[in-house]
Amino acid sequence: MIISFSEWAFFSTPYSFTLLVGTVGLLVGSFLNVVIYRLPIIMQRQWREECIDYLKFPQDEKTGVTFNLAFPSSHCIHCQTPILFRHNIPVVSYLWLRGRCFQCHQTISARYPIIELLTAFTSMIVAWHFGFGVHALAGLILTWVLIALSFIDIDHQLLPDILVLPLLWLGLLLSTLEIFTDCKAGIIGAVCGYLVLWLVYHSFKLITHKEGMGQGDFKLLAALGAWLGWQYLSLIILLSSLAGVVIGMTLISLNKQKRETPIPFGPYLAIAGWLAMLWGKELNMWYFG
Repeated sequence: MIISFSEWAFFSTPYSFTLLVGTVGLLVGSFLNVVIYRLPIIMQRQWREECIDYLKFPQDEKTGVTFNLAFPSSHCIHCQTPILFRHNIPVVSYLWLRGRCFQCHQTISARYPIIELLTAFTSMIVAWHFGFGVHALAGLILTWVLIALSFIDIDHQLLPDILVLPLLWLGLLLSTLEIFTDCKAGIIGAVCGYLVLWLVYHSFKLITHKEGMGQGDFKLLAALGAWLGWQYLSLIILLSSLAGVVIGMTLISLNKQKRETPIPFGPYLAIAGWLAMLWGKELNMWYFG
């Protein structure tokens, strides 16, 4: 029997599938860089246009310029020179150009290859853990969206509904297929995930008259509850709180952050949710056992 290359790549060994997913992860990481940078700008422009329209102010001439995830094409933020294809290969181009623009030689942020490598590495872990199948595909989607949400929250303290809400609905849809959890546990997880942080938020506000977190955190925990089920909510809250304390105290001790500076909670929820997706059952058994 003749075996095609695609069959060999997917089914011969876990190594080939993991390597293939890692390569795809690099490409996805490059696209996530675009999403992380452009999506908040797109949202801010939309909000501004809506305010101008509502208040009947004259329209700005620049509002007609097309700006989305596809246009304009990738370009240097310093000299606006379009980036050629050979200069836009994930990680490789950054190393080849030594972290500088080929035209103006200004420094390119190291965060671009870091996000690409992070996406590839986490994607390979998901592929190795689940193997070829629908669980790996679902896990990769969750991983990529969580990475985008985490860095947007770090930059802007914002968890966009345009990413969080589809993640929530997709989690509920997958629960009907019993991918990571069953439908009943997914629905209860979504409701309880939202209500837990909603109660924490309003209790903190009632006591201190301050807002302790953003409402996007409620929706993100609800989405994770829909994906994984209510059984993992306590684990996610525990892990995210622990990660927040450790990383926050470390940044303060290194004088990288002031005590009064607000800390985005979304990345810690994302880390905890990702760990729960992969090893939640084992962690729950260890913690409650």
